[in-house]
Amino acid sequence: MDYFPAFLNLADRPCLLVGGGEIAARKARLLLAAGARLTVVAPALDEALAGQLANHRGTHIAREFDAGDVDGHWLVVSATDDPGVQRRVADAANRARIFCNAVDSLPDSSYITPAIVDRGPLVIGISTGGAAPVLARIIRTRLEALLPASLGRLAALASRWREAVGAALPELAVRRRFWERVFDGPVAAAVEANDTAGAERELSAALTAAGAGASGRGQAWLVGAGPGDPGLLTLRALQVLGRADVIVHDRLVSADVLDLARRDAERIAVGKTPGAASCAQEDINALLVELVASGRRVCRLKGGDPFVFGRGGEEAAALAAAGLPCEIVPGITAAVGCAASAGIPLTHRDAAQSVVLVTGHGKASVDRLDWASLARDRQTLAFYMAVRRFTELMQNLIRHGRPADTPVAIVENGTRPEQRVVTGRLGQLAVLAEAHRIASPAMLFVGEVAGLRIANIPAAEPPVAPADMKSAIQTVQVV
Repeated sequence: MDYFPAFLNLADRPCLLVGGGEIAARKARLLLAAGARLTVVAPALDEALAGQLANHRGTHIAREFDAGDVDGHWLVVSATDDPGVQRRVADAANRARIFCNAVDSLPDSSYITPAIVDRGPLVIGISTGGAAPVLARIIRTRLEALLPASLGRLAALASRWREAVGAALPELAVRRRFWERVFDGPVAAAVEANDTAGAERELSAALTAAGAGASGRGQAWLVGAGPGDPGLLTLRALQVLGRADVIVHDRLVSADVLDLARRDAERIAVGKTPGAASCAQEDINALLVELVASGRRVCRLKGGDPFVFGRGGEEAAALAAAGLPCEIVPGITAAVGCAASAGIPLTHRDAAQSVVLVTGHGKASVDRLDWASLARDRQTLAFYMAVRRFTELMQNLIRHGRPADTPVAIVENGTRPEQRVVTGRLGQLAVLAEAHRIASPAMLFVGEVAGLRIANIPAAEPPVAPADMKSAIQTVQVV
């Protein structure tokens, strides 16, 4: 972060504006709207600027800038087209330790003004740190189109009730949930319909109800975080991340995804690492029940989709058994996300008529698989959590009739910047994994579609000589 974001209270505080043209007039409009006592130093004034000063009883000093003009002011804005004047204003402000903004001159600015979406008292500032102001303006335009004008009235309503709500609901978590219901429920709907009286009645009734049940239950969401790329989160997942008091997350949730959660939310890691000590599922279930029963709003954030090898069903059942509310928010499962990121079509009319999602986690799981069914042709196999079982998978598939030259693809860290894709043949699988030191998380795809990768997505080439590969295939075939 190159600049510290802040909103300044300039009401009835003296501010200095240097310059009298059109750009200065735009700056004056913002300063006066914030309640500043404005003094303008310029030989002459633009007609619009002169009118603004007259309407707000501002002061005009009709001469060139002098370094002493900055004294006694809280803020200085330099809005001239003369680089020399800009430099002198900046130097004087710096010596006086007063923040100064020089329009279109980043080196002469100790602060910058963001692009603004104004839904007073709600104000949104967008800044690129001076790197790309046009981009900030484009983002502002998009936000202007998305945010209704009623948001300002809603914020004003909340301001009027803030003290009463604070007195009635002293618990921070309870008060936060109350305001979330206000801003996303009947009160907001009434404000949007311009029914101020109706909004007041709805808010009063909601506060009475909240006060009567202030220690009520919380809420759980089982949220799919996708395979790693935060851009693949659903809109609902983003909404939940912004509302939850607690984020209970597993090992496969990327740091980029966690960064999208509310900054003050508590984060609890309950990840399971292959071959290492980890949280028992029963303990995770109990934790979720305890947190929600205590009134917390809990986002159980799971890699991929919570109901695809994520044990989300067990967690949902535990919450239901305790009579606690739980919403399932699906995510992009690893098979879909990793295949797309690697350019592998899971189905192709010439190669696959079905997709089978298989877990390779644990010896017991592998032993119970229907290998005869999995070895059939014209289907794509997507193996989850199989890194430590590649040799067994390869041997069983070939033993039950899947050709050793069936294409395979391993996608490690799929959808993430460090993604690797290794391709080869089924009979090479164990050698490929060893040669490339494949580590979890990784998806294994078996089937003709693995040989149909989109050409412009690069893959890691097998570092093993063709003769060695042929030997590996022959060895597997006679196992």
